[in-house]
Amino acid sequence: MSSRRFAELRFPEVAERVGPTSVLVQPVGAVEQHGPHLPLVTDLLIASAAADAVVEERGEDLDLWLLPPLAYTKSNEHAWAPGSIWLGPATLLAVLDDLGRSLAATRATKVVFLNGHGGNSSLLNVACRELRLHHGLETFLTHPSVPPDQGGASTAEELGMGIHAGLTETSVVLHLRPDLVRMDLAARNVPEHLAANRHVRFGGAVSFGWLADDFGPDGHIGDPTAATAELGKGLFEAAVARLGEQFEEVSRFRFAAPAEASTWRRASPGATKAVPRDAPDNIR
Repeated sequence: MSSRRFAELRFPEVAERVGPTSVLVQPVGAVEQHGPHLPLVTDLLIASAAADAVVEERGEDLDLWLLPPLAYTKSNEHAWAPGSIWLGPATLLAVLDDLGRSLAATRATKVVFLNGHGGNSSLLNVACRELRLHHGLETFLTHPSVPPDQGGASTAEELGMGIHAGLTETSVVLHLRPDLVRMDLAARNVPEHLAANRHVRFGGAVSFGWLADDFGPDGHIGDPTAATAELGKGLFEAAVARLGEQFEEVSRFRFAAPAEASTWRRASPGATKAVPRDAPDNIR
């Protein structure tokens, strides 16, 4: 089977092999503290491994192409911890815009951001619309996670409070790179005072700004003490299977036909001005 790694192509092959049916998969991670027991590379490791696995399994039939991962992203909520390497929000958005401009030069039209770091999610949602508006790309955002009804974290504590270096992440890293985990340093750190809240809590209807050391000096939030490689293997395999289903839908996804979408049309993929669809071309 030929390589599905985009960066391993020679440039003439990009024109030959990457086409309108292709889906470009962009892993997005982070390099940031994950408590005393997990490595800085945790989010990048999980996103990259999940992207590798889904492209390996489904690349040929879904025409997936794996882009090199983005390592340095929006992690300044961890800036207090030595080793965290981050880009500011404006810088990351500029990087994503340049990435979109570059990818728009290929014949591919679909880009999926497979994001392993929750701190990136809001900016990636903004970037998805910006790349659609300015570069004409069809953009998507997903995460290598598993909901409870598909075998993911099921305890109320882990669902609401295990958001950083808790049971799930620690188990997955134990599966992928056990040599990087110090379970002897793993400790429970759950913000009990938020657990009773219905609205103002992690994942609640009312969000709040926070820094990773707002809930303790070690920077992790959750209870990793029961983590196992066996649990991590099950979570990772379920996440990859779920991603495969998601990519099937991405590959079939279509917007409404232009005539059905609006009575107005964009002047060009990079323009914000709209004109009536029946207007002469010379006013576009």
